[in-house]
Amino acid sequence: MTQAVGVNADATPAKRPEPVSIKGRFGRIEKLVAAKHASALWDAVKGHDEVWTYLFHGPFSKRKDFDGYLEMVASREDPYAYAILDAAERPVGFATLMEIRPANRVIEVGNILYSPLLQKTPLATEVQYLLARYAFEELGNRRYEWKCNSLNEPSRRAALRFGFTFEGIFRQHMIVKGRNRDTSWYAMMDHDWPSRKAAFEAWLAPENFDAQGWQKKKLEAFR
Repeated sequence: MTQAVGVNADATPAKRPEPVSIKGRFGRIEKLVAAKHASALWDAVKGHDEVWTYLFHGPFSKRKDFDGYLEMVASREDPYAYAILDAAERPVGFATLMEIRPANRVIEVGNILYSPLLQKTPLATEVQYLLARYAFEELGNRRYEWKCNSLNEPSRRAALRFGFTFEGIFRQHMIVKGRNRDTSWYAMMDHDWPSRKAAFEAWLAPENFDAQGWQKKKLEAFR
């Protein structure tokens, strides 16, 4: 009797994230270091409780509590956190590579904190390009995941805009801050990456922005 089996796959383990610095047109990412980044990040997010709504921690009303949280985030190997610096070298947010599974060559981008200084800027998109490129081309992953609270409409829209494919909803997946969380799952595969990369690079190109810095064409238009 013939049984169906999966296609052969390269079983070479992916590399784990490292403390790299990756520069783009609009800013760069580097390993999050609490002592280096906490002060500017606190200034960027204090009083903006809405940025914490769908994260596992926060908001924070006291600097010492925020510092303790950032030290915890920066010290972990999984999630592995990167600070986001704008063109003026100001820390304006952070993002992590997480759920790191080298044997299966799978990694997720998550625990994303964008301060108001970063939101809706070209750098906000460029960060996702830099992290995806690193995950596929440098670390050697074949699956790149995005998961979010199903009630987080901005995150769901962002996943589709960046080129992830919706895969479904895990109902009653978590309890976060005492509330139920249904989790929406998205993913991008290594064979998707060439077309997603081309779209990101076309969108980020200087000729796609006018003299005021506004986009001429949306990212989706390049796919």
